[in-house]
Amino acid sequence: MRTVRTALVVIGIAIGAYGVALLFENPVEVMVRIAVWAVVGAVLHDFVFAPVAAALGLAGRRLFRGRWWTPVSVAGLCSCVLVLLAIPVYTRPGAHADNMTVVDRDYPLGFWIAIAVVWACVPLYHLLSRLLPVRQDEVVERQRTDDVESQPPPV
Repeated sequence: MRTVRTALVVIGIAIGAYGVALLFENPVEVMVRIAVWAVVGAVLHDFVFAPVAAALGLAGRRLFRGRWWTPVSVAGLCSCVLVLLAIPVYTRPGAHADNMTVVDRDYPLGFWIAIAVVWACVPLYHLLSRLLPVRQDEVVERQRTDDVESQPPPV
């Protein structure tokens, strides 16, 4: 097991070194742009996306109770990922009248179909989970903190 872990670490370091070598093949201005995007991405994540996600999680937990919370939160996460993936192509950048092969699909329609499929799975999950037998963790989730039985006296 130790040799497998060591091999994975060595492979990971080699792939990272190869990525750094490819990065340094770029001109300085491209490397500066990459660094700016990395810093802006980290700042946006830490100061915008993470607090908004935490606030939506807290608010959503109060709105959607029980079995509805899991599929709604997963669908919300999938929707966020789809939105982030759609940003670069939603406005069809690079599409010109003389070159129709660039971004030649109807990405807005595909985006909305993907969002509809994701959210259509929420009631489907809820329906299918009702047909399955009750599991131990669902019984535990229904209990409250005052459902704890008294402990036997110490010996």
